Amino acid sequence: MSKTLSKPNVKVDLNGHSKNGLAKKAVVSAKAGTVKAERLPVMKTYKIFIGGKFPRTESGRYYQPKGTDGKPLANICRSSRKDVRDAVVAARSAFGGWSGRSAFNRGQILYRIGEMLEGRSVQFIHELMLHGATQKQAEAEVAAAIDLWIHYAGWCDKYQAVFSSVNPTNSSHFNFSVQEPTGVVGIMAGGSNGLLELVSLLAPVITGGNTCVVVASEMHPLPAVTFTEVLATSDLPGGVVNLMTGFRSELLKPLVAHMDVNAIVVADASKEERTLLETEATCNLKRVVHPKLGDAGQTPYAILDTQEVKTTWHPIERGQGGGGGY
Repeated sequence: MSKTLSKPNVKVDLNGHSKNGLAKKAVVSAKAGTVKAERLPVMKTYKIFIGGKFPRTESGRYYQPKGTDGKPLANICRSSRKDVRDAVVAARSAFGGWSGRSAFNRGQILYRIGEMLEGRSVQFIHELMLHGATQKQAEAEVAAAIDLWIHYAGWCDKYQAVFSSVNPTNSSHFNFSVQEPTGVVGIMAGGSNGLLELVSLLAPVITGGNTCVVVASEMHPLPAVTFTEVLATSDLPGGVVNLMTGFRSELLKPLVAHMDVNAIVVADASKEERTLLETEATCNLKRVVHPKLGDAGQTPYAILDTQEVKTTWHPIERGQGGGGGY
């Protein structure tokens, strides 16, 4: 396989040809009489995440976002309308089980995810740097994202106590208002580096018992797909979070127009996108949320964006002594 030539520093491939572009090259040193093999790294293919599994996109298409050096970073699935439909089906199937869990158990699961994010922080820092962040910026973003995730994990069994109420009445009734999950929520990420924004959008949605279909940042998808690898190995049931990669212009309309999506959260919506959202959302009266990212995402009020208020009236049964009770 290897050959030794009389001329020093001649590069040939493993078959003895001087062609370029092969996966391996042999650098021949006449002085040492040895062959040193060079290799190109294997480019990773990031797949989508639906129903707790990692299928390839139905379309068979992919794209390659560029790094700061202008070179492709990875092969990223370019999702289709069919992928949107499959993701919504998975989210709807998981909704009953997730919303029916105790709030304390949801908090346990989210906290476990936070532990796993901490364990893979080095990988997230590396991917954010590939997308253009400095090491200091990447470290700060990963730390903030993990802290924010733990913040929402702690709110799982507390927001109901804070935001529910017993309402005054002028009749013989008790009147209770409680927060309930909206259902399946579509999430469209913006154009940031990808991790802190993703947590800001995703965490309050599933904290409140919703399931979701997420479209990752088009040009900064690596941290989002790695985040789903964390979810896949955690206690989170399959289908609670479903994530697609691809072109925002292709996926926004099928997501907002889907009749089984109950709300949609869209970051960095342009004027044209806002018009599209308001028009298509009227088909099933889905809620449209334009989140305020940053400090506003670090409060429990973000949970209420995808909650519905349920009010229950209960009659007071009065005994002979005139006392009240259920």
